[in-house]
Amino acid sequence: MPQKMESGLHVAKVVEITAASTKSFEDAISVGIDRASKTLKNVQGAWVKEQKVKVKDGKIAQYRVDLMVTFLLED
Repeated sequence: MPQKMESGLHVAKVVEITAASTKSFEDAISVGIDRASKTLKNVQGAWVKEQKVKVKDGKIAQYRVDLMVTFLLED
């Protein structure tokens, strides 16, 4: 649970990341959130900005997502 500042207000930052998976868009999102959580503290949420696929020989070879990840800044 995030720590509250004395005023009860939070300051958040949003960063854009790109993640990929050979399985699905949902898996690409999970990969991105898992990786972001290893680097960023206090990850609170994310939204998908864009979805793309890489095609090879007429088939989907990779699912890609651009995520906007929100995290709280520490004191």
